Amino acid sequence: MFTSFFITLYHVFLPISLPVIGGILLKHFKDWDTRPLSAFSLYILSPALIFHTLLHAEITWTDVTSTFWFSILNLIALWALAEIISRIFGLGAPEKAGLTLVSTFTNCVNYGLPLVLLAFGQLGLDKASVYVIGQMIIVNTVGIFFAARSEFTVKNAMLSVFRMPTIYAAVIAVIMRSSGISLPDALDGGVSMMATGYSPIVLAILGAQMLRPKGDTAPWQSNVRKAFWAGLVVRLVAAPILAWLILKALQVEGTLLPVLLILASMPTAVNAVILAEQFGASPQFVSRCILWTTAVSMVFLPIMIVMSS
Repeated sequence: MFTSFFITLYHVFLPISLPVIGGILLKHFKDWDTRPLSAFSLYILSPALIFHTLLHAEITWTDVTSTFWFSILNLIALWALAEIISRIFGLGAPEKAGLTLVSTFTNCVNYGLPLVLLAFGQLGLDKASVYVIGQMIIVNTVGIFFAARSEFTVKNAMLSVFRMPTIYAAVIAVIMRSSGISLPDALDGGVSMMATGYSPIVLAILGAQMLRPKGDTAPWQSNVRKAFWAGLVVRLVAAPILAWLILKALQVEGTLLPVLLILASMPTAVNAVILAEQFGASPQFVSRCILWTTAVSMVFLPIMIVMSS
């Protein structure tokens, strides 16, 4: 067990930590503005990665349906848990919304995809691509509803989805794959090159975002403190347990099982604080949850990988 743990740290988390540390150093010494590179990652590298992966992925219809039902059931379970905890602790509306965001949305893209690739290889990345596409849609629809129920409109939610270039990349890849169309070798090589550049860039951005979480300097109120600790417990303890129970109930097997379990157990998504800031869903504790769940995951996730492999 201990030997496998340290092997996983060495082969999986040491490579991941290097670009993360690079991002932290750039932010600290050069006050690195990550916004231009974040836009490049979102609009160029992420679509390239999803397009290339889906075009060549070894996935079955069973993988797709299992991933779909797992995503829906896991979302409902975590949402219900956040609602129950909010009522028990008497959280206000902003803290309740923030806790729901922390509980339900994980950093399965910027952190999860590079981790799955290193831990489970290309086959793991193939399985993860379907889950990630679904999460992108959910974050930009249900996520908006969680963050601001009073301001939520179906129209705005759907428009936000159609502004995502990754969705179009996924649709084109599925159409090409279904019709048997393949890219010319030179073009496919260019897309592959962009896809390869995705992991180090987004991990460096993640490191920079970890260094200075927004809203982390204001004094804490009692409700905010309660929501913070509840968010840590849900994301680090309850979420993996619920994910495992749901996967077992759905009889998911093979590589798909550990891949979905790891992705559902990732730290809180960086997008959560963006939504929290936009709609006043207590960004103070959401940003700190992102920082601490990401830090703890460096020890927690290797254990999960060893146990689930």
